[in-house]
Amino acid sequence: MKTFEMRTAIHFGENALGRLKEIPYKRILIITDPFIAKSSMIDLITEPLQSAGKEYDLFSDVVPDAPVDKIAEGVKKFLAYQPDAVVAVGGGSAIDSSKAIREFALKINPYGKVGLIAVPTTSGTGSEVTSFAVVNDTAAKVKYPLISDSLTADEAILDAELVRSVPPSVTADTGMDTFTHALESYVSINHNEFSAALAEKAIEICGVFLLRAYLDGNDMHARRKMHVASCLAGLSFNTAGLGITHSMAHQLGAVFHVPHGRANAMLLPYVVEFNADINKKSRSQKEYLPAVKRYSNIAHILGLSSYNKVMSVNSLVNWIQFMLKEMDIPMTISEMGTITPDKYFGAIDRMAEAALRDSCTPANPRVPTKEDIINIYTRLWQG
Repeated sequence: MKTFEMRTAIHFGENALGRLKEIPYKRILIITDPFIAKSSMIDLITEPLQSAGKEYDLFSDVVPDAPVDKIAEGVKKFLAYQPDAVVAVGGGSAIDSSKAIREFALKINPYGKVGLIAVPTTSGTGSEVTSFAVVNDTAAKVKYPLISDSLTADEAILDAELVRSVPPSVTADTGMDTFTHALESYVSINHNEFSAALAEKAIEICGVFLLRAYLDGNDMHARRKMHVASCLAGLSFNTAGLGITHSMAHQLGAVFHVPHGRANAMLLPYVVEFNADINKKSRSQKEYLPAVKRYSNIAHILGLSSYNKVMSVNSLVNWIQFMLKEMDIPMTISEMGTITPDKYFGAIDRMAEAALRDSCTPANPRVPTKEDIINIYTRLWQG
């Protein structure tokens, strides 16, 4: 038996932030990063709360990749304030940090049910609707994915006003993160009709609106569409899982601090080629691996050449590479110019081991060996 369940109420469209006036909580802890806390963006959160007569306090010491020491500080703040609800405002790091802070604090002092309202300010992670969070042990240089239904937000508020000022580079990285979420969940061994439908719609939106949002940040129609696509992709991978693109990207982020969406985008062409393995048919020699048909479906949705399955997979890989070039995302690690060959190749073996242990790996449509992972990392250096 399989089960598809949506635990999060989603509020979207114009003036979605008006929902903050209506939330059934009186004492709110806002968790966000220093940039948002010091910008006028925070007013979009606090003004509805104030107008509804709600109490609130602010924890703004969130930093990228949700390091465990900052989460510990957030737990202290949470336990001292004892809120009725947490409002998480920011990208994946802020929302993941909020999930972890609430989870750990209530294990220390389970004083009651505390709501979690996620308000994403980027269109990429889908964390607002997932039961996943990623925390970073900076000392060990390891990222740990947390998975529990208790991590899922009670509500998500999708308001495109919060992403209007996102710079093009972040729009590109997070947009390709959305696409990767959708594509990996679509070919996952745990895919189902519900996850597939969500992934297909997210991919269709990315195909039409991602480049538009990148080229013109004031194109609010494109912004709204990509904000919804991110959420759809999150719902899809929350039930179907992901794959080795994410497993490998987690290591690039932990060891070399490559932004997560960018790492996904750079790895994705190589992982598609590995999963499809179009140069070899299955043992029966009568058909390609199952992922090939699903990649071909995606090529069709994107309006790419689909004369046959091999051409479809190649077209999909070319489309991904085209998007990277158009949005100025590096194609290779060497192109980034920030990582030396010695450090990169010296870390590959350890990164490959960690990627194999990553919780995203078991859902990948083709079972990788350590040598497979090392080969992909090696190709990623120079292309």
